[in-house]
Amino acid sequence: MIKDQLNILVKLAASDGMIADKELRLIRTIAEANDISSKDIDELVKNPKPIANLEYLSQDQKFEFLYNVIQLMKADGQVFKSEIVFCEDMAERLGYNRKVVAELSSKIYSDPTITADRNSLKEKAQSFVR
Repeated sequence: MIKDQLNILVKLAASDGMIADKELRLIRTIAEANDISSKDIDELVKNPKPIANLEYLSQDQKFEFLYNVIQLMKADGQVFKSEIVFCEDMAERLGYNRKVVAELSSKIYSDPTITADRNSLKEKAQSFVR
């Protein structure tokens, strides 16, 4: 599951035409926390895979996935329309209404060391489940 998530993060990071250093650092931080090697990340960056079916994920996993995608969108300090659309598409694939992205993005910080109250965000996201 984590490699699927990292693959999607790579695709999001590249959706504006380039992967910013801050975005790549966040991807590497998530990978390292999950015992994924730098070599595996380098391979994903060079050759991202098609997005896998996400229906098998638990509701908690779907929320974590959505949280990380939104955080990455904000990681480089610039949010492009292509990144918002990508996040909204991912939200739909995860079973949420597209509007969840706008709701959560105002409460999710680009710096992974600053954490929002995930439980309250998870409750808020639940109201957007389709």
